[in-house]
Amino acid sequence: MRDIVDGLIAWRAEGVAFAVATVVRTWSSAPRQPGSAMAVNEHGEVLGSVSGGCVEGAVYAAAEEVIQTEKAQQHTYGVSDGDAFEVGLTCGGTIEVMVQPWVALTDLDDVLAAIRDGQPVATVSLGDNQLVIWPSRVAGSLGDAGLDRAAEQIAAGMLSSGATGTVHLGEHGEQRMADIEVFVQTYLPPPRMIVFGAIDFAGAVARIGGFLGYHVTVCDARPVFATRKRFPSADELVVQWPHLYLESAAVDERTVLCVLTHDPKFDVPLLEVALRTPARYIGVMGSRRTHADRMRRLREAGVSEAALERLSAPIGLDLGARTPEETAVAIAGEIIARTWGGSGLPLTGLDAPIHG
Repeated sequence: MRDIVDGLIAWRAEGVAFAVATVVRTWSSAPRQPGSAMAVNEHGEVLGSVSGGCVEGAVYAAAEEVIQTEKAQQHTYGVSDGDAFEVGLTCGGTIEVMVQPWVALTDLDDVLAAIRDGQPVATVSLGDNQLVIWPSRVAGSLGDAGLDRAAEQIAAGMLSSGATGTVHLGEHGEQRMADIEVFVQTYLPPPRMIVFGAIDFAGAVARIGGFLGYHVTVCDARPVFATRKRFPSADELVVQWPHLYLESAAVDERTVLCVLTHDPKFDVPLLEVALRTPARYIGVMGSRRTHADRMRRLREAGVSEAALERLSAPIGLDLGARTPEETAVAIAGEIIARTWGGSGLPLTGLDAPIHG
């Protein structure tokens, strides 16, 4: 829902009734993952997507009905349907969609504000009932105290890792393989992308990082280069020696680090710190000769071979990129591939699922 939250907040301010359709489960080559959302309001306006266009018409009709009845619905769409080409997923997958009226969404304004502001929150949905789990409080109910207690514990655990998906609970709230199925959706602050080196390539990387949903920080020790005029799309600009900044920066398993300085006096101390963090991706710009010299210096500084294997250098996929924008696409492609286990190869000739 993160990509449609601003529109939903605007609808709330206008007092417009609406329904939210959310992907709760997928099979095979489904185009959107659980948590993807589409909203329809009483005037017929649409936000977001649940299938990239394959079943939007059918979901739109279901949402219109939900707005009128104020009752939640659940639908499954896929090529197994008899009318597959009318409402099915012609790409070959199957999705299960939950459509909820705005009146069933607990603490809706607070939840939307938390998502917009990057604050952690989780929702647990069961039909027309919803439970909301904040770090400091719980609101709503699934209609049973035992279910509420079990769902709260499970959702809190899923929130810590940012997981979203369906969970099965027993009649009295115990976790089971079957019985009562609830949908848990979690929202965490956006992951961080820290770009070191205020060069022209950094501007393009910062723009594509924001497009991918990262909170982007650009860091450089030179104030004449790290300016808002040069990096208008960055969420944050830091004028500091890169390694000193990284020593105190918040870095977790979702963070990506892009080192574009390709200058030993910046790179070596920075990478010594970076390789001690849990960052998911550490990409480093520079020619192969520059990287060989960098590796020598890092070894001399006592960095282990196992740590050095974490480096993606030279940074990015081999796309034949020439411009800063093309290079940013190559870097983004490698980050995406590392995140989801993609090969980085053309889909032509591969028989792996297209959508993961």
